[in-house]
Amino acid sequence: MTVQSFSFLFASFALLCWVAVAVVAVTAIVRRVAGPQALVEFRNGLGRVALPLAWIVAAVTMAGSLYYSKVQGYVPCELCWYQRIVLYPFAVILAIAAWRRDSSIRVYAIPVLCIGVVISVYHSWIQWFPPASGTSFCTTDTPCTLKYVDEFGFVTLPFMALSAMAVIIALLSISRYDDSEELVEEVEIQS
Repeated sequence: MTVQSFSFLFASFALLCWVAVAVVAVTAIVRRVAGPQALVEFRNGLGRVALPLAWIVAAVTMAGSLYYSKVQGYVPCELCWYQRIVLYPFAVILAIAAWRRDSSIRVYAIPVLCIGVVISVYHSWIQWFPPASGTSFCTTDTPCTLKYVDEFGFVTLPFMALSAMAVIIALLSISRYDDSEELVEEVEIQS
């Protein structure tokens, strides 16, 4: 498989992540508008597989990142390293949480992932709209504005990281392993 094929595959995964984010958001909006009983079975079913799916996203993201740097020889810039620092541990942490069925991990994971989202948004921004004066993160050896991947005219490596973090946040926000959390929500809403 060529690097172009891998880039197309990973870019497609990034777009699929945004579809998943949209599904979670629409589900939340429908439940807010139609009431807590709307889409209960769908949300509970998705909630039960959300944690393993989040782990798969983190593992595939880490594997893709390592592929680009170790196999293709793309040198990560400083902002790429910050994004990796956020994402790499979740390939292990979410595996443990999925195995233990510990959906409470979201309390610790989501704030860290939000920091990664901010870094990815900034990195994507400076790649799409490079500042004339450069940035304090860019160096001549590994400029932050260099696009190793540019699929569909907008999917770059930081956008892929952003996509992964966004879908992991969305999946963690709905993760659950039993219906007791749903019942607690219903009781609180009815009170």
